[in-house]
This record gives sequence, C-alpha cells and structure tokens, in this order.
Amino acid sequence: MNKQNSLLEAIAIAIVMLLSGCASLPNSTLEKLNDRKVELAVTQHSTPPVIFENGLGGRMEWWSKVLPDISRDTTTFAYNRPGYGNSDPAATPRDGLHVVDELRTLLRDKGMQPPYVLVGHSLGGLYMQLYARRYPEDVSALILVDSTHPQQLDGEGALQKQSFLLRGLLGVMVTGAAKDELDLLPQTGKQVLNLPTLSGIPVFVLSASKPLAEQSAVADDANAKRRDIARLYPGAKQVWVDSGHAIPLEKPEAIVAAIREALRLSRQN
Repeated sequence: MNKQNSLLEAIAIAIVMLLSGCASLPNSTLEKLNDRKVELAVTQHSTPPVIFENGLGGRMEWWSKVLPDISRDTTTFAYNRPGYGNSDPAATPRDGLHVVDELRTLLRDKGMQPPYVLVGHSLGGLYMQLYARRYPEDVSALILVDSTHPQQLDGEGALQKQSFLLRGLLGVMVTGAAKDELDLLPQTGKQVLNLPTLSGIPVFVLSASKPLAEQSAVADDANAKRRDIARLYPGAKQVWVDSGHAIPLEKPEAIVAAIREALRLSRQN
C-alpha cells in the first residue's frame, strides 16, 4: 500500500473497518424522509449546525471519535448517504451535484438552518467543496479532512496506474453506491472546478503528513494534490496532521480544534 493515493487508502481503511467493526453513534436513528429511509445522528444546541460528510465506502461511524466532544454543546448532523449503512439507495446518479442537492434537501427537512460549518473527509471533502461553491450563502466555514482533490484520478492518480493488488481490491470490494460514486468521481471533480472558488468563508485544510514519505510517481502525485487543495482556496489555513489518511480515527482532536475555531470565527461575523 506504499504507493496508493489517499482515495485508495480510504477504500482500504473503510473495508478494514467494515470487517472489524467500529464504534457506533449512540444517538443514531433511522428515519423516513421523502419516502426514503435515512440513517442519521443529530444533536441540537443553539449553535450553527456542523455537517459531516463521509468518505468513499465510509459510514457515519467514522466520526465516532469526533462527535462525542463536539456534540455536547454544538448542533451536529452526521448521516449515511443513499446506499450506505441502513440508508435506502437512491435512483439518481451518484455524481456530486446529486449528492449535494440531496443533502441540502435532507438538511432542510430536518430543520437544520444555514449557515453551516461543513466538514468532509476524503471523497466527502470533495462533496463539501462542491456544496460550498454551489451554495456559498449556506456556508459559514469549510473544513476539508485529507480531502479528495477535484483532479485526484488524473495523471499518475489514474486507477490504472495503481498496483495490481489495489485494483483487484477495488474490483472485489467497491460495489453498490461506492462503485457508482467512484465511477463518477472525475465528473464530480469537474463540477467543483466549473464553479467559482470561495471568498469570505474560512477554509481549513487538514492534510495527512504520514503518507508523504514514499518515493514513487504515484505518491509524488498524491503529495502534490494534497498541497494543491489549499491553493484552490486562497487564504485557506492548511494544517499538516501527524496522521495517516484516517484522521477522524487517528487524530480526531485536530478536527475538533478546527471546528471550534470555525465556530469562533462564525460568531465574529
């Protein structure tokens, strides 16, 4: 796994989590909204809502080490996208525009009023980039947790350039909604870049530092894309976290600190 990029690392970690089990969210529920079952976990306080988006193949339990601290005094919303966990699948394509618009509708249905602090890990970070660019009036801050780059699968990041082992893992384990999202990832990336970047909104880029030491064309490409995400958002604060790609599990305190700072900034505006 030395040469994989962050997207493929996320897939491998998600599979391990599914096989080994992970901590559940104590306030998770299964609700029927717009004739579709949605698995979610919500806390309500008198603060701007903090919205969490999972990575490819990941479920909301990825945030099980972040939410206990934040949700004690902050409004939070975590959920499983269509086709993940116990959430019903959706008939719509799994590109970013559909994912983002479905999330926006879901938030309104649950009474979550903007502006939001958006927090996205891995592919969830790409979706949150799209949400913030598409609906900047809804957003008070954007926190990208080792986010997928809009051009993650371009160049040396192309799937066909990954190891035979990882390509085999993809073929066997990435199915259903995750496969549909992966297939449309390049389209989602273009949707992000086709919209203006953000201005006047705090952006935090939390980047994993541990995978950066490998020497290969694929690793160099992944490293460059990690750095480049901050360039996409002028004025963004990039923080290098002493962690692998699974920052929510390895270094949840880094995410908590970024959320606290984002909420502090939102109170000043």
